[in-house]
Amino acid sequence: MEDGVAIQGVVKIYDPNTGAGIVVLDEDSSEVYLRPGSLKGSIFRLLRQGQRIVFHTEESDGRRFVHTVKVGSDGR
Repeated sequence: MEDGVAIQGVVKIYDPNTGAGIVVLDEDSSEVYLRPGSLKGSIFRLLRQGQRIVFHTEESDGRRFVHTVKVGSDGR
């Protein structure tokens, strides 16, 4: 299931070898997960800790995952 609203957050952890990581949401400091393939279709090939991103989420197996990553705080 996809969340249609773009959300902002900060990369907490990112492993460029696996493509996995965690993003902390601005709205409530909860965490969503980056999984291998989360950056597919975005301009990013990798992320860095502390980087601010705009993204959508999708839910799978009771967890929220990042997808459709965009740059910066306004998605441009």
